Amino acid sequence: MSRTGIRGCTGAVRPPRERPALSRLLAPITCGVKGRLEGGVVRLGRDGSTLYEQSGYGRPGREGISLSPVEALYLVHRGRIEITGESFESLLDRFTSDGHFLRAYLVYRDLRERGYVVQTGPHDFRVFRRGQKPGSGQSQYMVRVLSERDPIEFGRLVAEATSTANMRKSHLLAVVDDEDELTYYEVKLSALPERDSVPVEGTVVGRRFGWAVIASDANGEALQQAGYGTRVDEHRLKLAPVEALHLLEKGVLRLEREGGPTDDYRDAIARIDPEAPEKTAVYTHLRDRGYVPRTGYKFGHHYRVYVPGRTHSEMLVHAIPRGADLPMSVISRSVRLAHSVKKKMLFGCQHSEGIFFVEFARVKL
Repeated sequence: MSRTGIRGCTGAVRPPRERPALSRLLAPITCGVKGRLEGGVVRLGRDGSTLYEQSGYGRPGREGISLSPVEALYLVHRGRIEITGESFESLLDRFTSDGHFLRAYLVYRDLRERGYVVQTGPHDFRVFRRGQKPGSGQSQYMVRVLSERDPIEFGRLVAEATSTANMRKSHLLAVVDDEDELTYYEVKLSALPERDSVPVEGTVVGRRFGWAVIASDANGEALQQAGYGTRVDEHRLKLAPVEALHLLEKGVLRLEREGGPTDDYRDAIARIDPEAPEKTAVYTHLRDRGYVPRTGYKFGHHYRVYVPGRTHSEMLVHAIPRGADLPMSVISRSVRLAHSVKKKMLFGCQHSEGIFFVEFARVKL
């Protein structure tokens, strides 16, 4: 071997390969695709069509490719495009006039770097199955981006999740916390299957003591066999207010008034429990489908729910009135608690079309 080169098989000496300069190794990689900013959209010429064809970036048009702000910023960050007169920082400054933008960008970047092709819309993002892209594949997820403090408007969530389900996609919430950590939740509208349950035969009689209703002897036995009430002693069974309201509504319970309060029982419960209307509506729906709801107070929710004949509850259910919302942080705590005790977390929402049960479950993509 020569000091100045390497001897080949023919005996000729080849000069040593030059090492690239360190500055070249550290320089950003660019592909020479130029773009321009027009009214909040980045336009690429026809030379940018490979970005769409190979990786699903942007949307094609007659004169080239149009990129959304999140796509454009990500491609600038990756050194795939250059935008005339703009840098990453200047684009970030321009786009963050929309307070939602940075969260959306962080989610978009995370999904792209997990190997997904992502397009904007119809909620925030449409995510394709791995290995698939627009024009030749199917989307798998519809994604809504939220911060940890954003309220969940259940009416809107039910509408969006219904729309996603009709398209046979999965509906995801991508939550960005204050330290830019991402958590993904899958949202399902759970159709609870009907169960066989023990009905209350005939009409039972209870006596009211303030807000409490107590059924004695045979009346108490009939209610207990159907999964109602708690025993005061061997002769008496006390109904929870929501149980009594449900049984009254069904015409199964008749209250004795002799010597007791004369005001309407529903009004009496409404005074001590402002959540009684939505709790009763969700309770009745669960009972009508054959489930046995019991108080979920120890878990911080309205009900723990049993399938008849099983000793452990399978769900935690919280009743939500029509038009209500909850902070995402509350939902996060609920989901983590339910997971820790091996139960599903459902929110029973009053809606114009009835009761919807919304299930939140953490997922890893």
